[in-house]
Amino acid sequence: MKASSSSSSDHSGCGKTTTLRCIAGLEEPDSGHILVDDEDITGLKSKDRNLAFVFQSIALFPHMSVRKNMRFGLDMNTDLSKDEKNRRVEDVAETLDIAPMLDRKPSALSGGQQQRVSLGRAMVMEPAAFLLDEPFSALDANLRDHMRVEVKKIQRELTTSMIFVTHDQEEAMTLGDKIVVMNDGHVQQIGSPYDIYNDPTNRFVADFIGSPSPNLIEGTVERDSTGLSFVTDLGTIPATDEQTAVMKDRVGETVVYGIRPEYLRLDSGRDMFVADVDVIEPLGDRDAIHLSADGISLSALTSQGEISQHTDRVRVDFETEEAWIFETSGARIV
Repeated sequence: MKASSSSSSDHSGCGKTTTLRCIAGLEEPDSGHILVDDEDITGLKSKDRNLAFVFQSIALFPHMSVRKNMRFGLDMNTDLSKDEKNRRVEDVAETLDIAPMLDRKPSALSGGQQQRVSLGRAMVMEPAAFLLDEPFSALDANLRDHMRVEVKKIQRELTTSMIFVTHDQEEAMTLGDKIVVMNDGHVQQIGSPYDIYNDPTNRFVADFIGSPSPNLIEGTVERDSTGLSFVTDLGTIPATDEQTAVMKDRVGETVVYGIRPEYLRLDSGRDMFVADVDVIEPLGDRDAIHLSADGISLSALTSQGEISQHTDRVRVDFETEEAWIFETSGARIV
């Protein structure tokens, strides 16, 4: 499954839905080609592309039963026999666990059940690929989480490609085998969820993926008798051997030092600087510790209760080998 995620900050406007509509044939690309199974479909009409589109709005016909809603595409676009259409509908309904509801109207279904019907209407067409445009955005949080798992299971069973558009980074990380991160109409990075999280290609990707967001600290590359380091408002951060090898010709440059919250160590016996504890946010088995030091806001992730709710100040150290270095323009250096 390919999940297309992101935009400027995380709002609409980066080109996710436009890309999806171009694939579906609802819009024409200005340039380039669209290939499905190595076949160029750029000039084909939507009805000839063998693609199924699941929209953000569920858009079921209220006067039709679930069975007729799911069969609608087959009735309009195929010459299959009535028995074959019903077989497909019933097989898909079993897969989606909505078989007992086939003769109900959409108004008698929950939001999650309606979304399954919408997905089933696409599945009965047995398309070359599914295109899903934020299909869970209208569902509540618990149901959204459940549907993510269900859709991933369905995709594994069908072994049919799905392109899933979302602005929700957690949804992209959960669903995607491959994630395409976009911003202002441009692809920023393509990779697995682990690639995107651990090895972001630029500051935008690093800052967008992960919660809490990574700590980004501006500093200057300097060299002294002990080697290369980054001089920041928090103090001097020593460069690792890998960072030194890449940064040795950048002495005097201003860079951005990035490190994820889980790589901050609090009151570990070593300390780089001292920070005030502003808020401790319980996240189940982990706590997000929101800190401030010299006017800079930071976040750390710790195990539950590691830092007492009554703690005012902590000593902070970085696992420097886990840090990234970015140019001020956002490009990743190391």
